[in-house]
Amino acid sequence: MAANFEAELNRQDNVLRTRFSGVVTAAHMAEALAQFEGLLPQLGPGFAILTDLSGLESMELECAPPLARIMELSKARGVSMVVRVIPDTHKDIGLKILSIIHYGRGVRIVTLKTLAEGEQTLASFK
Repeated sequence: MAANFEAELNRQDNVLRTRFSGVVTAAHMAEALAQFEGLLPQLGPGFAILTDLSGLESMELECAPPLARIMELSKARGVSMVVRVIPDTHKDIGLKILSIIHYGRGVRIVTLKTLAEGEQTLASFK
């Protein structure tokens, strides 16, 4: 399966929904970072990010630096909650560790198994 990154911005709810699927390489992650950089200025402080990894097959280790940059930019912009959908815990790809380092305290991180749970968590965020 080819890699895919999708991003959907909801300014009214102050939410950015992202989805990674397939086999994600460092080149794919660099493209995702560029899209993310374009969307972040459109969000206000206190925004939430929902990241759906349901369709993720794998992610190269070299994706860590741009992924860390996304986290740092989000924190600087004022992210308050990150909801991750990871049905298979073996595909966490080191997000817990990266989050501790790059988000630090003050950003609520929630990891769930289904997109429905993720959307429900976002609904309670508002």
